[in-house]
Amino acid sequence: MEETFGARLRSRLDKYGPLCVGIDPSPAQLLAWGLDDSPAGLEKFSRTIVEEISDVAAVVKPQSAFYERWGSRGVAVLERTVRDLRAAGPLVILDAKRGDVESTMIAYAEAYLDPGSPLAADALTVSPYLGLASLAPAIRQAHTNDAGLFILARTSNPQAEQLQSRVADQIFDAVASLNQGATPLGSIGVVVGATVADPAYDLSRLNGPILAPGLGVQGASPSDLARLFAGVRHAVIPSVSRAVTENPARIREITLRYRDDCAHHLAS
Repeated sequence: MEETFGARLRSRLDKYGPLCVGIDPSPAQLLAWGLDDSPAGLEKFSRTIVEEISDVAAVVKPQSAFYERWGSRGVAVLERTVRDLRAAGPLVILDAKRGDVESTMIAYAEAYLDPGSPLAADALTVSPYLGLASLAPAIRQAHTNDAGLFILARTSNPQAEQLQSRVADQIFDAVASLNQGATPLGSIGVVVGATVADPAYDLSRLNGPILAPGLGVQGASPSDLARLFAGVRHAVIPSVSRAVTENPARIREITLRYRDDCAHHLAS
């Protein structure tokens, strides 16, 4: 029987340490690397990161939008990036933030979580703002295929506070219910930014993974993690993108530094 996403994630975090590296090939990042803003530039950027970190990072998170902006050629690069990452070992969270009515959500779930899809990832970020029930097709697909979901709850962008602070408890409660009894970790996670001052919720109830973007350029540091995620440090996946990839000659070095710093602060 295939291991659940939660079990695979627990194993990777225990072996490689708590870190997710984001692949965000924005035009600015490509320019900083001396690459053309083109599908060829996307390919070079993505392949370099795959080669540099696949044996040291537990999780990698490609941002789908930066590939989609190039249409079919960019999506083809994303397909190869996801394929190469999964073959090399890291778990892949596809950061696509999908959310829609049920019929459309079925298609999204098949596109990103069905093993036969060229874009099949280990997990997918999803948006609950068409109602939590709208995510049912993705939840079913995740359970059927031993994949995972990360539901946006308290994200790292400052614009989110006004809306998300009002509804996050409902999201957390739903995730806690979905993960009830799962061992060693549930497969339905949440996104809680490392820049959030206080999630105002007992996150230990979730019994699932917490993807925590915001390290580096967005202002959070590894030392913030212990305070924000006290009681659930074992379930946190700190995520960093631009701070790791801004210098192509130092990707591996900076990845290891962030990984070790996060491990230190989450263990203390």
